Amino acid sequence: MRAILLGGGLALLISLLGTRVAIRAFTNLGYGQEIRDDGPTTHHTKRGTPTMGGVVIILAAVLGYFLAKLITLDMPSASALLLVFLFVGCGMVGFLDDFIKIVKQRSLGLRSKAKMIGLTVVALTFGIVALLPALEDDRELTPASRHLSFIRDFESFTLPAVIVVLLIWLIVAGTSNGVNLADGLDGLASGASVMVFGAYTLVNIWQNNQSCDLTPGRTCYEVRDPLDLAVIAAAITGACFGFLWWNASPAAIFMGDTGSLALGGALAGMAILTRTELLLVVLGGLFVLETVSVMLQVSWFKTTKRLTGTGRRVFRIAPIHHHFEMLGWEQVTVVIRFWIITGLCVAAGLGVFYAEWVAGY
Repeated sequence: MRAILLGGGLALLISLLGTRVAIRAFTNLGYGQEIRDDGPTTHHTKRGTPTMGGVVIILAAVLGYFLAKLITLDMPSASALLLVFLFVGCGMVGFLDDFIKIVKQRSLGLRSKAKMIGLTVVALTFGIVALLPALEDDRELTPASRHLSFIRDFESFTLPAVIVVLLIWLIVAGTSNGVNLADGLDGLASGASVMVFGAYTLVNIWQNNQSCDLTPGRTCYEVRDPLDLAVIAAAITGACFGFLWWNASPAAIFMGDTGSLALGGALAGMAILTRTELLLVVLGGLFVLETVSVMLQVSWFKTTKRLTGTGRRVFRIAPIHHHFEMLGWEQVTVVIRFWIITGLCVAAGLGVFYAEWVAGY
């Protein structure tokens, strides 16, 4: 428990102070954000705001985690190191995307195919290593499972390793892009991430306290390293919290794809390593909403254009948070209400998680 508090507290402090340094450094280097021309016109005033703040989130979370382990004289677990790899790897893909935007002075960085290739390499590497028998603990548990899971594994059938790796790729790609889509308003993605990673901190602590090693029974949890995952979840929560101080409206810095892809990758990894893949759909409901809004917009536009010759839209603009801006909502209003939605999703997810344990299924 001491490592969890240290990881979260140190990451918060590093992020809070480090973001201020990053703002000054990125401003001097001219690392300003380019704004999409088809978005709300109110966003044009944000052009030139320092971006790539996700670098600070990643550094703060990773440093917070390893410093906590050093202070408590505890070795990092295989699950934690894999999650750090996924977190940093997805962040590196986002960093390349942000850097190209800055160098080319355009709102689009890496081509979508190149970005997907990068995420695929990171996700497949994570998935393959997480299933290696060499990483089994004394309970013969690997970091990832070959079962589907909601709150715990569905043990009625075991999936082939190839299918599991493909599912891991799908979860990582979907979640990282979901957080990326939500990162369109000041403080929206960082504030939502604080709540979701905070929820996973509680989930990991509970899984550790109710581990099958400690309390065998129908309701125990077979997770390889829940306590160490809680330290990372707390560190990412703290890093996002510190960054939010500078990212809240009016934002002095943006996290960019560096931060959003890293946070999405870490969120996917957390769900996979804690055997809560389907619960992530509830806890991360806001990111699901953002993704579905884009899918609906694109599919409806293409379908109506093919049938009638004129493409029609479900929303004025996607992702959905921009739709409400186009309806006249103030940016701060949209962000706060979407935070409320995230809070409700997190409360529902934690409620389902706890109710399942109480019911004893």
